[in-house]
Amino acid sequence: MTGNEILQDLFFIERGFLNGNHFVYRSDAPVLIDTGYISGFEETRDTINRLGVNLSDIALIISTHTHCDHIGGNNRIQRESGCDIALHRVGRYFIDTRDDWSTWWRYYNQEAEFFTCTRSLEDGEMVTLGPHEFEVIYTPGHAADGIVLYNRHERVLISSDTLWQTDMAVMTLRVEGSRALFDMQASLEKIEKLDVQMVYPGHGKPFADMPQAIARSKQRIQNFLKHPDAIGDDLLKKIIVYTLMMKKVLPADALFDYLMATHWYKETVDLYFNGRYEAKYDDVINSFLGRGIIKEEKGYLSTTVKP
Repeated sequence: MTGNEILQDLFFIERGFLNGNHFVYRSDAPVLIDTGYISGFEETRDTINRLGVNLSDIALIISTHTHCDHIGGNNRIQRESGCDIALHRVGRYFIDTRDDWSTWWRYYNQEAEFFTCTRSLEDGEMVTLGPHEFEVIYTPGHAADGIVLYNRHERVLISSDTLWQTDMAVMTLRVEGSRALFDMQASLEKIEKLDVQMVYPGHGKPFADMPQAIARSKQRIQNFLKHPDAIGDDLLKKIIVYTLMMKKVLPADALFDYLMATHWYKETVDLYFNGRYEAKYDDVINSFLGRGIIKEEKGYLSTTVKP
């Protein structure tokens, strides 16, 4: 894994779906945008080091939101460097109040560490990475504190989990609220007006056709609004795979019991599928086994999705 220089001294690092993509601005006062998942921290460190940047020199981390796959290295890097950490003011409130529910960590039983937020970001504010100016654009929906970063001069959009190329980030209405789909729709309409040449998403490869990606996401939202059970299906599939990425392997006869002990699984099935816990589990697992997304070896389950 190497960095792709997208602007002078600003590198895009593609990870997988357990670790969000992140960015390194290489200078005497280096800046990071998002820091992956906590279990991938040593790989995060190695990748940044290969760009000639030491974590002890980091001056600032900008987090696009407080979900575990984007803030996993924040605490450890801050302890090592004493760096500032900037969040949208909603995310800062979550961190300041040690709210591990609104950040999703406790809801999804994810591993994460609190850190000290030292700077609040507002919609429309400009942040500078050396000579590069990025506008902060507030984009709630997937995450209450979500932001994207837009460089108008180079027509570059760091879209985080607000916009992916062919899929859409999971929608957790039980945490984000019943209006989350409408918030997401409004956020897409907000960034749709931007003049963008290249999009660098929170997961997946960079892409150039932003209008097509936005059209896909808007169509997905309309389908969710017409068929709420599709929200539940999407959530179950994504979070079961994410759980296997977090755990690496789990005994095949233990995964269902593990899920039943979490907040999210029972609540999702209660909300969308009338409490059919085992039936929905079997549907998802059998589908994934048939498609090769999950594999079973010697009584253990794992996923083939890149972490």
